[in-house]
Amino acid sequence: MAEEYDSKTIKVPKFEESAGFYTTKQRSKIMSKIRAKNTKPELAFRKALYAHNVRYRVHCKKLPGKPDISNLAKKFVVFIDGEFWHGHNWNEKKTKIKSNRGFWIPKIERNMQRDREVNERLKVMGFRVFRFWESELKKDLEGCVQKVNEYIISL
Repeated sequence: MAEEYDSKTIKVPKFEESAGFYTTKQRSKIMSKIRAKNTKPELAFRKALYAHNVRYRVHCKKLPGKPDISNLAKKFVVFIDGEFWHGHNWNEKKTKIKSNRGFWIPKIERNMQRDREVNERLKVMGFRVFRFWESELKKDLEGCVQKVNEYIISL
């Protein structure tokens, strides 16, 4: 992830016209189609994990960050992160954001900060945290499933 932040929470401005952020109806419609749950990479990973006889819960509200996949008995959680929303190669990509930089840069940096906070809280609770990028799953789904399997076998 990106550089370390102090404990101060990053403030993200509201995305509204009064704050100077303008969007077209077409852009708004496109953005509304972006899923937060049950994305194709997430479904593929869950299916592969289930095929390896690994049982899990989906989006457990009892845990910080509502992990995409969790198993309370085996103490592991899995997050499947989108590259844009969670800042993959952030130092390189943030220079490429051209519109609404005042919103998107703090927004994504706050997401990254929140990811670190959630990881720490889960580790303190005794969980093993796995975070996979969507592109990582597309390239090597079996390898990602194997990492979780190796952890379960090591218990």
